[in-house]
Amino acid sequence: MISANDIRLKYLNFYKARNHAVIPSAPLVPENDPTVLYTTAGMHPLIPYLLGQPHPAGNRLVNVQKCVRTNDIDEVGDAFHHTFFEMLGHWSLGDYYKKEALAFTFELLTQVFEFDPQSLSVTCFAGDLDAPKDEESSSIWQSLGIPKDRIYFLPKEDNWWGPAGVTGPCGPDSEVFVDLTKKSCGPNCQPGCSCGRFCEVGNDVFMQYNKTSSGKYELLPKPNVDNGTGLERNLALINGFNDNYLTDLWQPAVKLLENITNREYSDNKREFRIVVDHLRAAIFIIADGVFPSNKERGYILRRLIRRAVLKLHLFVPDPLLPSLEVANVFIAQMSPVYPELNSQKDLIKKTLADEVGKFSKTLDRGLREFNKIKKLDGKAAFDLFQTFGFPWEITIEMAKQNKQTLNYQEFETEFKRHQQLSRTASVGMFKGGLQDQSEITTKYHTATHLLHKALRIVLGDHVQQKGSNITSERLRFDFSHSDKLTSLQTQKVEEIVNQKIIDNLTVSRAEQSKSQALSQGALAFFVEKYPDQVSVYTIGPEENWFSKELCGGPHVNSTGEIGGIKIIKEESAGAGIRRIYAQLTK
Repeated sequence: MISANDIRLKYLNFYKARNHAVIPSAPLVPENDPTVLYTTAGMHPLIPYLLGQPHPAGNRLVNVQKCVRTNDIDEVGDAFHHTFFEMLGHWSLGDYYKKEALAFTFELLTQVFEFDPQSLSVTCFAGDLDAPKDEESSSIWQSLGIPKDRIYFLPKEDNWWGPAGVTGPCGPDSEVFVDLTKKSCGPNCQPGCSCGRFCEVGNDVFMQYNKTSSGKYELLPKPNVDNGTGLERNLALINGFNDNYLTDLWQPAVKLLENITNREYSDNKREFRIVVDHLRAAIFIIADGVFPSNKERGYILRRLIRRAVLKLHLFVPDPLLPSLEVANVFIAQMSPVYPELNSQKDLIKKTLADEVGKFSKTLDRGLREFNKIKKLDGKAAFDLFQTFGFPWEITIEMAKQNKQTLNYQEFETEFKRHQQLSRTASVGMFKGGLQDQSEITTKYHTATHLLHKALRIVLGDHVQQKGSNITSERLRFDFSHSDKLTSLQTQKVEEIVNQKIIDNLTVSRAEQSKSQALSQGALAFFVEKYPDQVSVYTIGPEENWFSKELCGGPHVNSTGEIGGIKIIKEESAGAGIRRIYAQLTK
């Protein structure tokens, strides 16, 4: 069996040999991006560079990025959906373009991953009023050996990426599919068909346009290439599996579950998949500083842990020990690639144990509530699910014991109505796009550097940034500190920041090695996310700087542009983490 590590190394080495710099995975929590909860793709942390900012590692980049996507949580349980996944990605930042990119992709898939060229089909953008049909990509594919009858032109909803928000870089893409069965389901069977015949194995995005606020698509002076390839899916296909969970990424945890529950995976696929997927996602999320809560990122984490516990509860009376044992398997297995799992293993296991323990009590309350219900119907079952997290499967089991029948359609109707309300709220929350680099958010971002240093001056050097969230209306800054700030401490922090704004200190950027920057006193919490060559932003003169941090931007040219800030709120953001909200005053 070809291992996940084999695929990671083959991919990185392939592009490294073609002059791509290997950059580390960014954290799962996006930096200064309020519009998404987690890093969803390899290109996500690179938005500033796709918009034109020079990357310290150069114009050709490659990495394996850890990602979490929350829109597919309810789909997990089939053979290929995941919440946490690894994305193999490479980029050309204004360097090579379609000819080189598609040639690289074809060579990788056929020579390195060893897919049969005769099994490959591709799709290209069909063209519309905004942009022409992508005949160029089609011609390149034909020159590489893909015949015309296996090249399909599809509309924007299938073969176009972006922009990330309302405006910004975007363009056509070209996707590669493997024909798994060679059996057509009908005259319209083609890549993208839901029959299961075709499976996507690669996607090259050609960011050649900038969508303006007026809705026009203008050509970029330097177009970019963004390629993303899912590790889990490709690993399964390369090994000849139609089930991702049969690969070495999952089998150690699956085998453990079989031993713990005395059940076979083949008879309990959906339940086993949910347990191992959700617990793997949970340990990575906790390792990146997120704790279970009832809001935003913490709510997603809580939901993942509880869904795993619900499934375990079907097999064992106490899910605590199995949850921790599955977590231990993934920590041991993936720490060589992601060392933060090992360094944070005590925190991971404590956080997981606390949440599983709390939810076990919730389940007990749900059972008591179940026994109070006089009329058990689909709506009552959904109320149990929504209010107490009581699973439909357990409700069914209890109903059978009481010789009652339940109408699943009633439950599903309530569930879909709840999902629609959630989606509507999510669209409203995240409609701004991936990253807003307006003038006002640039001011807020620079202000976080001043705030960070001021907190260290007032509270001590133990203060470390644990996350930030910026909108056009305020900044939110999380930092390590155990006690609530006094009003005097808050006032002092605010005074220091505003004095540095009044001083109108210069903000300068330099590129240097990470080791050199750290030796000069630059701050870098989440050190592992930065490549060997980094961008360092210094506030103040080089001989007597006030703040020096590794950062990707964006920043003002001098602190006077910020205008001033006012701290409006300070609160707890979890064990040992405090949170400050601040607004610009001018």
